[in-house]
Amino acid sequence: MTACLFDLDGVLTQTAKIHAAAWKQTFDAFLAAYGKQVGKTFEPFDEVHDYELYVDGKPRTDGVRSFLTARGVELPEGTPDDPTTAQTVQGVGNAKNKAFNEVLAKQGLEPFEGSVSYVHAVQAAGLRRAVVTSSANCAAVLRAAGMDGLFDTTIDGNDLTRLHLLGKPAPDTYLAAARALEVGPGEAAVFEDALAGVEAGRAGKFGWVVGVDRLGQAAALRANGADIVVDDLADLLPEGQRPESGSAR
Repeated sequence: MTACLFDLDGVLTQTAKIHAAAWKQTFDAFLAAYGKQVGKTFEPFDEVHDYELYVDGKPRTDGVRSFLTARGVELPEGTPDDPTTAQTVQGVGNAKNKAFNEVLAKQGLEPFEGSVSYVHAVQAAGLRRAVVTSSANCAAVLRAAGMDGLFDTTIDGNDLTRLHLLGKPAPDTYLAAARALEVGPGEAAVFEDALAGVEAGRAGKFGWVVGVDRLGQAAALRANGADIVVDDLADLLPEGQRPESGSAR
Protein backbone atom coordinates (compact mmCIF):
# COMPACT_ATOMS: atom_id res chain seq x y z
CA MET A 1 0.00 0.00 0.00
CA THR A 2 1.21 3.49 -0.81
CA ALA A 3 -1.72 5.58 0.45
CA CYS A 4 -4.15 5.72 3.38
CA LEU A 5 -7.64 7.21 2.98
CA PHE A 6 -9.29 8.07 6.28
CA ASP A 7 -12.90 8.84 7.07
CA LEU A 8 -13.14 11.76 9.49
CA ASP A 9 -16.02 11.39 11.96
CA GLY A 10 -15.60 8.31 14.13
CA VAL A 11 -12.23 7.32 12.65
CA LEU A 12 -9.99 10.33 13.24
CA THR A 13 -12.11 12.53 15.47
CA GLN A 14 -14.69 12.00 18.18
CA THR A 15 -17.35 13.95 16.32
CA ALA A 16 -19.90 11.18 15.87
CA LYS A 17 -21.56 12.08 19.19
CA ILE A 18 -21.69 15.74 18.17
CA HIS A 19 -23.26 14.82 14.82
CA ALA A 20 -25.75 12.50 16.53
CA ALA A 21 -26.72 15.23 19.02
CA ALA A 22 -27.12 17.76 16.20
CA TRP A 23 -29.24 15.36 14.16
CA LYS A 24 -31.46 14.64 17.17
CA GLN A 25 -31.92 18.33 17.94
CA THR A 26 -32.79 19.01 14.31
CA PHE A 27 -35.05 16.04 13.58
CA ASP A 28 -36.94 16.17 16.88
CA ALA A 29 -37.70 19.88 16.44
CA PHE A 30 -38.79 19.33 12.84
CA LEU A 31 -40.97 16.30 13.63
CA ALA A 32 -42.66 18.11 16.52
CA ALA A 33 -43.54 21.11 14.34
CA TYR A 34 -44.51 19.02 11.31
CA GLY A 35 -46.55 16.65 13.47
CA LYS A 36 -48.67 19.53 14.77
CA GLN A 37 -49.40 20.60 11.20
CA VAL A 38 -50.50 17.15 10.03
CA GLY A 39 -52.06 16.02 13.29
CA LYS A 40 -49.71 13.12 13.84
CA THR A 41 -47.14 12.15 16.47
CA PHE A 42 -43.80 10.93 15.16
CA GLU A 43 -41.28 8.74 16.92
CA PRO A 44 -38.25 10.90 17.81
CA PHE A 45 -34.73 10.35 16.46
CA ASP A 46 -32.67 7.71 18.25
CA GLU A 47 -29.04 8.83 18.58
CA VAL A 48 -27.72 5.27 18.29
CA HIS A 49 -30.02 3.17 16.13
CA ASP A 50 -31.30 5.86 13.74
CA TYR A 51 -27.90 7.52 13.50
CA GLU A 52 -26.23 4.26 12.46
CA LEU A 53 -29.01 3.18 10.12
CA TYR A 54 -29.98 6.38 8.32
CA VAL A 55 -27.35 9.13 8.52
CA ASP A 56 -23.92 7.81 9.53
CA GLY A 57 -21.37 8.35 6.75
CA LYS A 58 -23.86 9.82 4.29
CA PRO A 59 -24.01 13.30 2.78
CA ARG A 60 -26.22 15.55 4.88
CA THR A 61 -29.16 15.75 2.47
CA ASP A 62 -29.07 11.99 1.86
CA GLY A 63 -29.33 11.53 5.63
CA VAL A 64 -32.32 13.87 5.76
CA ARG A 65 -34.12 11.97 3.01
CA SER A 66 -33.27 8.56 4.46
CA PHE A 67 -34.47 9.26 7.99
CA LEU A 68 -37.60 11.22 7.07
CA THR A 69 -38.62 8.56 4.53
CA ALA A 70 -38.35 6.00 7.33
CA ARG A 71 -40.78 8.14 9.34
CA GLY A 72 -43.13 8.43 6.39
CA VAL A 73 -42.33 12.09 5.67
CA GLU A 74 -41.69 13.32 2.13
CA LEU A 75 -40.41 16.89 1.66
CA PRO A 76 -39.67 18.99 -1.42
CA GLU A 77 -35.98 19.27 -2.18
CA GLY A 78 -35.69 23.06 -1.87
CA THR A 79 -32.48 24.93 -2.62
CA PRO A 80 -29.09 25.07 -0.83
CA ASP A 81 -29.80 28.59 0.48
CA ASP A 82 -33.12 27.64 2.13
CA PRO A 83 -33.46 29.03 5.68
CA THR A 84 -33.15 26.61 8.58
CA THR A 85 -36.88 26.95 9.19
CA ALA A 86 -37.86 25.77 5.70
CA GLN A 87 -39.69 22.46 5.53
CA THR A 88 -37.53 21.19 2.70
CA VAL A 89 -34.72 18.64 2.51
CA GLN A 90 -32.21 21.46 2.12
CA GLY A 91 -33.75 23.49 4.93
CA VAL A 92 -33.60 20.60 7.38
CA GLY A 93 -30.03 19.90 6.26
CA ASN A 94 -29.08 23.53 6.88
CA ALA A 95 -30.67 23.37 10.33
CA LYS A 96 -28.55 20.32 11.13
CA ASN A 97 -25.37 22.07 9.98
CA LYS A 98 -26.19 25.07 12.18
CA ALA A 99 -26.85 22.78 15.14
CA PHE A 100 -23.58 20.91 14.56
CA ASN A 101 -21.51 24.09 14.55
CA GLU A 102 -23.28 25.33 17.69
CA VAL A 103 -22.56 22.08 19.54
CA LEU A 104 -18.97 22.04 18.24
CA ALA A 105 -18.37 25.60 19.47
CA LYS A 106 -19.87 24.80 22.86
CA GLN A 107 -18.29 21.39 23.49
CA GLY A 108 -15.14 21.34 21.34
CA LEU A 109 -13.83 17.96 20.27
CA GLU A 110 -10.99 15.52 20.73
CA PRO A 111 -9.23 13.34 18.17
CA PHE A 112 -8.84 9.64 18.89
CA GLU A 113 -5.38 9.31 20.41
CA GLY A 114 -4.75 6.03 18.62
CA SER A 115 -5.68 7.58 15.28
CA VAL A 116 -3.25 10.46 15.80
CA SER A 117 -0.48 7.95 16.56
CA TYR A 118 -1.35 5.91 13.49
CA VAL A 119 -1.44 8.90 11.15
CA HIS A 120 1.96 10.02 12.43
CA ALA A 121 3.28 6.48 11.86
CA VAL A 122 2.09 6.27 8.25
CA GLN A 123 3.41 9.78 7.63
CA ALA A 124 6.83 8.69 8.93
CA ALA A 125 6.64 5.64 6.66
CA GLY A 126 6.22 7.92 3.63
CA LEU A 127 2.65 6.90 2.79
CA ARG A 128 0.30 9.42 1.18
CA ARG A 129 -2.64 10.48 3.33
CA ALA A 130 -6.13 11.83 2.62
CA VAL A 131 -9.28 12.56 4.59
CA VAL A 132 -12.50 11.52 2.87
CA THR A 133 -15.73 12.72 4.45
CA SER A 134 -19.25 13.74 3.56
CA SER A 135 -19.00 16.58 6.08
CA ALA A 136 -18.74 20.12 4.75
CA ASN A 137 -17.04 21.08 8.02
CA CYS A 138 -13.88 19.02 7.46
CA ALA A 139 -11.38 21.88 7.70
CA ALA A 140 -12.93 23.27 10.89
CA VAL A 141 -13.03 19.84 12.52
CA LEU A 142 -9.40 19.06 11.67
CA ARG A 143 -8.35 22.44 13.07
CA ALA A 144 -10.35 21.92 16.25
CA ALA A 145 -8.76 18.49 16.68
CA GLY A 146 -5.24 19.79 16.02
CA MET A 147 -4.86 17.48 13.01
CA ASP A 148 -4.70 20.02 10.22
CA GLY A 149 -1.45 19.75 8.29
CA LEU A 150 -1.21 15.95 8.65
CA PHE A 151 -2.82 15.14 5.30
CA ASP A 152 -1.87 15.61 1.67
CA THR A 153 -5.43 16.29 0.55
CA THR A 154 -9.06 16.20 1.66
CA ILE A 155 -12.26 15.33 -0.15
CA ASP A 156 -15.26 16.67 1.77
CA GLY A 157 -18.89 17.64 1.41
CA ASN A 158 -17.99 20.79 -0.49
CA ASP A 159 -16.18 18.67 -3.08
CA LEU A 160 -19.21 16.41 -3.45
CA THR A 161 -21.15 19.42 -4.66
CA ARG A 162 -18.34 20.99 -6.68
CA LEU A 163 -17.33 17.77 -8.45
CA HIS A 164 -20.87 16.29 -8.64
CA LEU A 165 -19.82 13.18 -6.72
CA LEU A 166 -22.15 10.61 -5.25
CA GLY A 167 -21.84 10.14 -1.50
CA LYS A 168 -21.06 6.92 0.33
CA PRO A 169 -21.90 4.04 -0.12
CA ALA A 170 -20.92 4.96 -3.69
CA PRO A 171 -17.10 4.90 -4.02
CA ASP A 172 -16.87 8.28 -5.77
CA THR A 173 -15.29 10.26 -2.91
CA TYR A 174 -12.64 7.65 -2.19
CA LEU A 175 -11.84 7.32 -5.87
CA ALA A 176 -11.50 11.12 -6.09
CA ALA A 177 -9.05 11.06 -3.18
CA ALA A 178 -6.99 8.32 -4.84
CA ARG A 179 -6.83 10.38 -8.03
CA ALA A 180 -5.76 13.45 -6.06
CA LEU A 181 -2.94 11.42 -4.51
CA GLU A 182 -2.09 9.93 -7.92
CA VAL A 183 -2.47 6.33 -6.78
CA GLY A 184 -4.68 3.52 -8.03
CA PRO A 185 -7.43 2.10 -5.80
CA GLY A 186 -5.50 -1.13 -5.40
CA GLU A 187 -2.61 0.81 -3.88
CA ALA A 188 -4.73 2.49 -1.21
CA ALA A 189 -6.28 1.40 2.08
CA VAL A 190 -9.62 2.78 3.29
CA PHE A 191 -10.29 3.33 7.01
CA GLU A 192 -13.99 3.58 7.94
CA ASP A 193 -16.32 3.25 10.92
CA ALA A 194 -19.59 3.56 8.96
CA LEU A 195 -21.32 0.72 7.16
CA ALA A 196 -21.85 2.98 4.14
CA GLY A 197 -18.13 3.78 4.20
CA VAL A 198 -16.88 0.20 4.14
CA GLU A 199 -19.38 -0.48 1.35
CA ALA A 200 -17.79 2.39 -0.57
CA GLY A 201 -14.31 0.99 -0.01
CA ARG A 202 -15.31 -2.42 -1.26
CA ALA A 203 -17.24 -1.00 -4.25
CA GLY A 204 -14.17 1.01 -5.28
CA LYS A 205 -12.00 -2.14 -5.24
CA PHE A 206 -9.49 -0.63 -2.84
CA GLY A 207 -6.56 -2.73 -1.78
CA TRP A 208 -7.58 -2.96 1.87
CA VAL A 209 -10.69 -1.87 3.77
CA VAL A 210 -10.27 -1.43 7.52
CA GLY A 211 -13.40 -1.23 9.64
CA VAL A 212 -13.09 0.75 12.88
CA ASP A 213 -15.67 -0.52 15.34
CA ARG A 214 -16.83 2.34 17.56
CA LEU A 215 -20.44 1.12 17.93
CA GLY A 216 -20.16 -2.62 18.56
CA GLN A 217 -20.95 -3.53 14.96
CA ALA A 218 -17.89 -5.59 13.99
CA ALA A 219 -19.94 -8.29 12.26
CA ALA A 220 -21.88 -5.74 10.22
CA LEU A 221 -18.67 -3.96 9.18
CA ARG A 222 -17.25 -7.25 7.91
CA ALA A 223 -20.51 -8.13 6.16
CA ASN A 224 -20.50 -4.78 4.38
CA GLY A 225 -16.94 -5.04 3.08
CA ALA A 226 -14.27 -4.66 5.76
CA ASP A 227 -11.24 -6.93 5.36
CA ILE A 228 -10.32 -6.46 9.02
CA VAL A 229 -12.07 -4.83 11.98
CA VAL A 230 -10.24 -3.09 14.83
CA ASP A 231 -11.42 -1.21 17.89
CA ASP A 232 -8.92 1.59 17.27
CA LEU A 233 -6.30 2.42 14.66
CA ALA A 234 -3.63 1.98 17.35
CA ASP A 235 -4.38 -1.74 17.13
CA LEU A 236 -2.59 -1.70 13.76
CA LEU A 237 0.65 -0.39 15.28
CA PRO A 238 3.45 -2.45 16.83
CA GLU A 239 2.83 -2.80 20.56
CA GLY A 240 5.61 -0.40 21.49
CA GLN A 241 3.99 2.40 19.46
CA ARG A 242 0.45 2.03 20.83
CA PRO A 243 -0.86 4.63 23.26
CA GLU A 244 -2.92 1.82 24.76
CA SER A 245 -3.55 -1.79 23.92
CA GLY A 246 -6.28 -3.09 21.61
CA SER A 247 -7.01 -5.95 19.31
CA ALA A 248 -7.87 -6.66 15.68
CA ARG A 249 -10.73 -9.00 14.85
